[in-house]
Amino acid sequence: MTGPFRYTDPVPPKAATGVTADVYAQLAADFGIEGASTFVVLSASPPLLTGAWALLRESLLAGRASRTRKQVVAAGVSLANRCPFCVDAHTVLLHATGDHRLAEVIARGEVPADPEHAALLAWAKGTRTGQAGEPPFPAAHAPEFIGTALAFHFINRVVSSLLTETMLPGNAQRYRLVRSLAGRSLSRTVRRELTPGASLALLQTSGPEPAWAAGAPVGTAHAALREAARQGAGLLSEEDRAYVRDAVAASGGAHPPLTGDWLPARDERPGARLALLAAVAPYRITDEDVAAWRGPQHTDHCLVHLVAYGAITATERVEAALIADKEPV
Repeated sequence: MTGPFRYTDPVPPKAATGVTADVYAQLAADFGIEGASTFVVLSASPPLLTGAWALLRESLLAGRASRTRKQVVAAGVSLANRCPFCVDAHTVLLHATGDHRLAEVIARGEVPADPEHAALLAWAKGTRTGQAGEPPFPAAHAPEFIGTALAFHFINRVVSSLLTETMLPGNAQRYRLVRSLAGRSLSRTVRRELTPGASLALLQTSGPEPAWAAGAPVGTAHAALREAARQGAGLLSEEDRAYVRDAVAASGGAHPPLTGDWLPARDERPGARLALLAAVAPYRITDEDVAAWRGPQHTDHCLVHLVAYGAITATERVEAALIADKEPV
């Protein structure tokens, strides 16, 4: 399958069957983008695909909080994680909400003039390093905002690991007019009110729901994604799993230096190296990193699960810092 996919050959929408086809259909209807590579890249593992889609849908797309405000959070997380593909995507989606100036201000790395948007952007960026501070949203909307932040901490890492930075052919998203036009084409879908919980029937895994979700559908989705992503731990030895967990905790969310001994050697611990890169610096994954671990024995299914394990390990660190902070006001 051609496109932005770096190391996998995902199931294209026209060839999809079963739950994968069901996700693609709901994705096209509710997100407005057919065959969105952000999710197609996970198609080798239906539990990961359904979990990631459900978490995004139930946090960002459905619910009572402003879609524009949640898009600001998604963009802020993507900026903090240095994911150009996702920053471009959220710029387009902010255009789709009709707030064209806000979209371009955030894309340029500037502070929005609106104090509420500025506070949300700062909070979102701070979630990576555990410095988010007081939540700038009401407690009733906490499941949606926290869910959106966690969804993109996971998705950013998958995207940076497994996709190129090219969102549109020829990198056309670099042009403001293209971003604006692309956003306008999605405006009707973005403004639709979606029924919460419609994605939950697609889920293939389950687990204990987080307290911060307060029983909302986003909690069920988050639990399903967490359980699916944790399955990637089985691709590593216990020693390597402990190494990855400890290194992610020690990182504190900081972007690691270009040199140093924070990363295990490629020829000694290739699996731990790849999972750790996915967790803290997925944009630094190279062909050599993937080849050193993959060999003939690991499939696309294995690769997306190992990346997902690194991504969820980092996301859980963010989650722990958020729930340890003060309750929303």
